[in-house]
Amino acid sequence: MKLGFLGFGLIGGSIARSLKRKEENLYIQVYTRRKNAELEKGVTDGIINRLVYNIDSSFSDCDIIFLCAPTLTNISFLKKLKPLMKPDCILTDVGSVKGNIHKEIIKLKMESSFIGGHPMAGSEKTGYENSNTTLLENAYYLLTPTKKTSAENLRTMKELVSKIGSVCIVLSPMEHDNITAAISHVPHIVAAALVNLARIHDVDYAGLGLKDFAAGGFKDITRIASSSPEMWQNIMISNADSIRFFLKEYIGLLNDFHMMLKKKERKRLEETFQDAGNYRDAIPSKNKSMLSRCFEVFVDIADETGAIATIATILAKQDISIKNIGIIHNREFADGVLRIELYQEQDAVEAEAHLRSRNYIICSRS
Repeated sequence: MKLGFLGFGLIGGSIARSLKRKEENLYIQVYTRRKNAELEKGVTDGIINRLVYNIDSSFSDCDIIFLCAPTLTNISFLKKLKPLMKPDCILTDVGSVKGNIHKEIIKLKMESSFIGGHPMAGSEKTGYENSNTTLLENAYYLLTPTKKTSAENLRTMKELVSKIGSVCIVLSPMEHDNITAAISHVPHIVAAALVNLARIHDVDYAGLGLKDFAAGGFKDITRIASSSPEMWQNIMISNADSIRFFLKEYIGLLNDFHMMLKKKERKRLEETFQDAGNYRDAIPSKNKSMLSRCFEVFVDIADETGAIATIATILAKQDISIKNIGIIHNREFADGVLRIELYQEQDAVEAEAHLRSRNYIICSRS
């Protein structure tokens, strides 16, 4: 099978890495506008078979073509691809907005070829260099077929989604755009607004700025504000109607808080926080969710030389591989703890057991 990618960043790279791990003889061709050292490294590493700088007949024998550029750029590729694609080629994308690209697909009479796609996993880090084979495992992968999508093509895409370890969900474009507006697009606006609120009021406080006081809570809630500005500008414009609907709802909730504070409504404030807490606690953290899975262990350790090395050695002797490790200092863990990120859930379970058996204190975190 030959796969074509137009654009090859975090998501496209992770799809390709995962599929290559399963099928080494898969042929992957990537289009990029300009020379890129990271993508050239992808060729050297064997993930990319061919790197091209033009959208031309080299894509004519592709079985599946992935559009992995920003949403508006993906739409601009359609007219170029239409005369090049073979009749049974499947065209899909990975964008987080579906309504606008489906409208263009209908206009260009490409409905029989197109199946919208959206792997709901990612990171504030972008680019092929941050892609990995496990990013999409256990993440929802949404598919939005057209009215003319064949059962065979949809089955092929479902099999591909399963092969990379994602959970396939089939939706209409409108359902997709409402979901992503509510749980992804509006939260990005909120995060950006909170950061800009701090930036605007970042005056001198005894020689320090607001950002110097920012603890773990502020960083956690605003982490996504560091994502690609170009990508999010594209998303906002592309999904404006759904975003405006949910943004208006959110503004209404903020106005409710404003009035509760003005009237000092203690009981309503407590109930509102309680309702939010109950719903938040019901969000799955260790099963199949819309975020890539993250297996973490938090360990209370002594502030002394060699403490981290000792724990790393204990886990290494049990053949437990550490994905990431570091000290966390914030209000949630006032004294600071060691955060250990692992590759598999079983690794986390075993790591906790081994550390507890050596009298380490394991801290819980929702």
